[in-house]
Amino acid sequence: MKPKRNGLAGSVYFLTMALFANIAIAARPMDPGALIIGLVLCVLIWYAHLIVQRFFSQGDKYLVSFATMLSVIGIAMIYRVNSALAIRQVLWFILGVALYCGIVIVLPDLKRFARLRYLYLILTLVFVSMAMLFGREINGAKNWVFIKGVSFQPSEFGKIFFVLYMASALRKYRDLRSLIEPTIVVAVTLGFMVLQKDLGSALIFASIALTMLYVATNRLKYVAAALGIGSVGAVASFYVFDHIKVRVRMWLDPFSDRNGYGYQIVQGLYAIASGGLLGRGLYQGSPSLIPVRESDYIFAILAEEFGVIFSMGILIIYFLMFYRSIRVALNVRSIFSSLLTVGFSTMIAMQAIVIVGGVLNVIPLTGITMPLISYGGTSMLTVFFALGIIQKTSEEAA
Repeated sequence: MKPKRNGLAGSVYFLTMALFANIAIAARPMDPGALIIGLVLCVLIWYAHLIVQRFFSQGDKYLVSFATMLSVIGIAMIYRVNSALAIRQVLWFILGVALYCGIVIVLPDLKRFARLRYLYLILTLVFVSMAMLFGREINGAKNWVFIKGVSFQPSEFGKIFFVLYMASALRKYRDLRSLIEPTIVVAVTLGFMVLQKDLGSALIFASIALTMLYVATNRLKYVAAALGIGSVGAVASFYVFDHIKVRVRMWLDPFSDRNGYGYQIVQGLYAIASGGLLGRGLYQGSPSLIPVRESDYIFAILAEEFGVIFSMGILIIYFLMFYRSIRVALNVRSIFSSLLTVGFSTMIAMQAIVIVGGVLNVIPLTGITMPLISYGGTSMLTVFFALGIIQKTSEEAA
């Protein structure tokens, strides 16, 4: 069967060079370094497409395009704000693409990894507890670990092993008794996230667990029971932790403390509003007014300079990535591979929903990154790992 060509590849190259050419021209003085970054990215994107389309032609053709498109948009905006950070992000992008291609090329049939259930369990608990034991509190949450000048969020790696564990455990679902161990693991994981005051990661872990539980059991009553217990826990956390009270209060009325705790939310809303539908244009916005703009609030500065229409286009790309992933999950024969795909696609989709919802003040703000767009090496590696696994399962589904 002749493999279908990916018509999006050319669009990714065009978008890459258009973004960085505009940055180079709009900068004062003109910045030729932006053009070099754009060319380097085009070479990397070409290589990733070559690996997927030439050597693994039966798998999904579009995931790699969506992933590289989002990465390019993120690197371009980070470069506009801080060129030094953008160069680091390019290095993380190189590692991410290498990891993605390595998974597709090297890993054999994923079904044989289903037996490593307790290894995944141990690694999940190690990473979700690491920040509690060795972490440093930043912006109210104790979710960063620093080792000899290198910083990372252990919970990002914890998500990977959590999905692997849940897929391995839930593939053998028979009755309610088989859910006892996964339920305990989920409760312990969420407990560590709450104690670290990492509310964003807690929400992501909970969403992954609920989605995989429903897919594995097809029992809405289990999901309803879990939601009820989770709601009680959320209310209890509100009364126990002052940090959560502040987040909720700022969500309800950020303008009540617009120069204090609500400053970031207010500035983000002003930025989005000032961008309008088409944006103010490159270098015409004021990203310096927004704290943590390269990571938590990159969506706000994108909306300010590129506009709401462009920002909506980004959300559509996330939706299409999720849609393609769920298609893979429905078509693959292995229960383990199907659950893996559901877990990883939920992880990426919920991360995007939670951070965009927080920036728009639809939900309380939580300090997580926007997948592939925000600055952050740990996040980029974990997302590319997840997409590599989904790409691999798409070969099984072909």
